Amino acid sequence: MTLPATYAETGVFVCFEGGEGSGKSTQARLLCEALRAEGYAVRLTREPGDTPVGVEMRRIVLSPETGDISPRTEALLYIADKAEHVDTVVQPALDRGEVVITDRYVDSTLAYQGAGRDLEMAELEQVARWATHGLRPHLTVVLDLAQEHGLSRFEGRDRIEQESLEFLERAREEFLALAAADPDHYLVLDARGTIEEIAAAVLAAVRPLLGQAKRA
Repeated sequence: MTLPATYAETGVFVCFEGGEGSGKSTQARLLCEALRAEGYAVRLTREPGDTPVGVEMRRIVLSPETGDISPRTEALLYIADKAEHVDTVVQPALDRGEVVITDRYVDSTLAYQGAGRDLEMAELEQVARWATHGLRPHLTVVLDLAQEHGLSRFEGRDRIEQESLEFLERAREEFLALAAADPDHYLVLDARGTIEEIAAAVLAAVRPLLGQAKRA
């Protein structure tokens, strides 16, 4: 049975999700800069790879040199990174009242390893939620982009970016399904919009949440 959703009572947790080339990292950075300019304490982070343990996990799961690994092994490596990330980065920052902005979180595992690798979704989610103590973002921004457009934005590709278009589109559909199932905690935006338009829409959605965030 999946753990019930929990939301931090201090700080604000914002996640950016979406397919390859959708602009998540850019928008996460812009939101961080905007909030810091307004005096908020902000922790910008990412998954996988923003802890010493995560650096090794990221190298294994994303390097093309890794080659083929079992889908279950891949999923557990990503989930292990999330467990370390929440325990050592995300939750401590939220406890301090900071705004935590992460580039990818649990939804990416459900989309890529669940829908993409065709693992049993209920089992996968149970493990992922257990690893992260059931912690959910107050807001998840899904930047939606057809993957034939997203892949055109890359030169070199990692293991996931090298997957088939069908794999990446299954992941895209799962992101949209997760958002549709919980509209109060998701914002879906067309990633083909201008950087400025998307950034403004994200900031407008985050502003109502800032009452429990502290100033730097």
